[in-house]
Amino acid sequence: MNARSPRSNLKSLALAMVACSAAIGCGTSRMSNTARTATEQLLISDAVDRTVQQINFKVLAGEAVFFDTAQMGDVVDKGYLISCMRQHLLASGCVMKEKREEATFIIEPRVGVIGTDSHDLMFGVPAFSVPQVVPGTPLPSSVPEIAFAKRRDQMGVAKIAVFAYRRETGEPVWQSGMAMNKSTANDIWLFGAGPFQKGTIYDETRFAGIVKKKELEEEDAKAAVEVEEEAVFAGAPAKAHQAKAEGVVQASAEAPVEAGGGPPVLPPPARPIAEAPKPAEAKEDPATTAG
Repeated sequence: MNARSPRSNLKSLALAMVACSAAIGCGTSRMSNTARTATEQLLISDAVDRTVQQINFKVLAGEAVFFDTAQMGDVVDKGYLISCMRQHLLASGCVMKEKREEATFIIEPRVGVIGTDSHDLMFGVPAFSVPQVVPGTPLPSSVPEIAFAKRRDQMGVAKIAVFAYRRETGEPVWQSGMAMNKSTANDIWLFGAGPFQKGTIYDETRFAGIVKKKELEEEDAKAAVEVEEEAVFAGAPAKAHQAKAEGVVQASAEAPVEAGGGPPVLPPPARPIAEAPKPAEAKEDPATTAG
């Protein structure tokens, strides 16, 4: 039996490696993050939505108004706040004017707070550094965090006030008072498992981004038209009304009647309608039948 030469063995090994490399594939995914996290943007936008919804612009419904944003300054997400308030003005029935001289009333907002806060709580051993007594020893330079339970609470807050006055005379007409609301996002880790996520920016409780259970909460009484809900108004084209014929929330609609309200319901008839007495047949007029 002839022994194979080392060169032939190397050639076979090379062919086997080429075959394996052709059968195995790999891919690369590119990941990037925005300058601001999605959670932070959700906290701010949700706080703005909730705060703007508290302002009652119905007192100026049907009036020509100009929305003056000169005093808002450089607030966070100013564009979103302005658009949200303009939408709420339109949904409340106000007539928006782009030129100041065309409006009867001037609406001026001011912003006290738009921002976020966070608070972390951990039960366990925090991460710490290990001093190197002898250089070159195999001991690790740092010990990672060992958390038995960990919680991170984030909150977004918005505080807004609005007032209105007559453009020609400067006479005060209305002020909203201070409207303030907040949004929340809570993350919880237990023995390394998590995060369990809940808060106002989530519709449901989640485990590491996966829906865990549906939270059913009763909502308080709302305005006629919510900023967060779709609505078709009276001035829209006929096509829009036909497309949203069912479930449309009109700008002039009132809140639905609560259970037990409304007119009293009459009891059913004592006997079926089929057994009800028939109306008496009309008798012929003798004057018309004579002659």
